[in-house]
Amino acid sequence: MSDPKVPGLPRQSFTAWARQVLPQVGAEWSAEVISGGLSNITYRLHGADGAVILRRPPLGRLLPSAHDMTREHRVLSALQDTDVPVPRVLALCEDADVAGAPFYVMAEVEGVVYREPQQTAELTPDQRGALADDLVDVLARIHSVDLGATGLRDFGRADGYVARQLRRWGAQWEASHTRDVPGMPELLETLAREQPPQSETTLVHGDYRLDNTIVTLAAQPHGIPRVAAVVDWELSTLGDPLADLATWLTYWSGPGEDGSAVPVAQGLTAHPGFPTGDELAQGYAARTGRDIAHLPFYRAFADWKLAVILEGVHARYLAGKSLGEGYDRVGPAVPLLVERALARLA
Repeated sequence: MSDPKVPGLPRQSFTAWARQVLPQVGAEWSAEVISGGLSNITYRLHGADGAVILRRPPLGRLLPSAHDMTREHRVLSALQDTDVPVPRVLALCEDADVAGAPFYVMAEVEGVVYREPQQTAELTPDQRGALADDLVDVLARIHSVDLGATGLRDFGRADGYVARQLRRWGAQWEASHTRDVPGMPELLETLAREQPPQSETTLVHGDYRLDNTIVTLAAQPHGIPRVAAVVDWELSTLGDPLADLATWLTYWSGPGEDGSAVPVAQGLTAHPGFPTGDELAQGYAARTGRDIAHLPFYRAFADWKLAVILEGVHARYLAGKSLGEGYDRVGPAVPLLVERALARLA
């Protein structure tokens, strides 16, 4: 339901800003929270000349360096003329007086966001396989972005990605954890000790998965699915492409694979026709020519990182600062992810 008084988007100050920057929104706009995100808040704004999409940080206390809207806006702007499909950016507001935090606005992309198993159940096995192939291709394109041509060469440091991530997210854990989780200290120590050398630096999305894409189906209902846009770039940086692949695989559970440790999009890719995680990894290796011998480490690393992120989400849920549904399932996933990461390293 649209609600002109939705939290995080004050009508008076936002309308005054939009009058100068986004006149197509008008004064009689309404807004709704788009479900599915467990971090930044995404709204659909219905204005005088159609709908636009607005992204802002979550409500409440934010962890240092997290939820940087300016950074997310920058990477989307840099990718506008590349072969990576992204929404068209419309405006950035860095004045926190407008909505309590910086935010940006982008055009709405027509298509479907697959978040529930019932949605992917409507696809045929051939369509599911084609969609997985396109997801592999798009991730490969992200990892092939020309950093010089896009102005992203300084979007992050060129080396030491895993070590930096371990420091950053280790600090986030200390700042946000609500309980002691068995195995977490051991896991962090093992990851720090066993990290492989970084052989390559590319643009990485940081949270690549099916439900962070918008998909179109040509000539429904039997058309070939294509990724129309990749969204939710809040964790993007320069880093190790295998870590990005591993993040995707953390969320992916093909037919017969147990995805119970991850509360996001459970069962979404468990239908016949979708590949297994190992098959996805082999497809990526064939598409890019990259050596994936160290992928078990990166998959453990991705499980650990997701556990830290979900603990922060859980903390905001306990503080009553979450908008949307699904937050009650987040807390129990954290120890399961830690356990799974330790098993991968063993």
